[in-house]
Amino acid sequence: MRLFCFPFAGGTPAAFLPWHQALGAEVELNVALLPGRSSRLFEPPLRDMDLLVATLAQALRGRLDKPFAFFGHSLGALVAFEVARALRRQGLPGPGRLWVSGAEGPQTRSVKRRLHDLPDAELVAVLRGYNGTPVELLDDAEMMELLLPGLRADFCLAERYAYRVEPPLDLPFTLLTGDADPYVEDERAAGWARESSLPLQRERFDGDHFFLYPHQAAITASLAAALADAARLPATLQTEVMP
Repeated sequence: MRLFCFPFAGGTPAAFLPWHQALGAEVELNVALLPGRSSRLFEPPLRDMDLLVATLAQALRGRLDKPFAFFGHSLGALVAFEVARALRRQGLPGPGRLWVSGAEGPQTRSVKRRLHDLPDAELVAVLRGYNGTPVELLDDAEMMELLLPGLRADFCLAERYAYRVEPPLDLPFTLLTGDADPYVEDERAAGWARESSLPLQRERFDGDHFFLYPHQAAITASLAAALADAARLPATLQTEVMP
């Protein structure tokens, strides 16, 4: 079974490295590495959702020969959802399950504040509030100068996202939320139910927007259990979903 993960804004495969061992040998973990971060730091980041989705769908074409599922957190949830719809439009195999984490529904989401065009100092201050970026990194002005373009591009993707009406996907959705997430309203998150022909499954956790970190063991155990009956594959980590 393959699990394709789509990170949050500014996220890299490193955020999912601990999942590799936790998911076990039955799951081949693949993590999208987008331009503008990590080993692709000096590549121009993508600011257009349609282009990003088309690029990811094309990159996945050679990896759809085995059963697979999608997991996306925050911005990554939107990206995973749109890639699944793109695969359907192209008549290609789709994921058997979609986990959407820390995100409001595509039709019900609200943009509470424009972040992608904030001055650097204000954007860094906002990032501190998310609790998803190490403090020592936020305090490193030179490093943040390198990272902010990718972060701005990701926030731009989220803030300019425009939903297009299509039929619901015929696959199960599982929604993961933090009970103290100040950026995700529960009623708006429930809007994911509109995107699947099957009942929405929900898992709630204590914590803020990055509840993924303290609840990593529980989340990976849940993922592994849901994928347990899939094909048995050697555990590998692929970090460049995009060419």
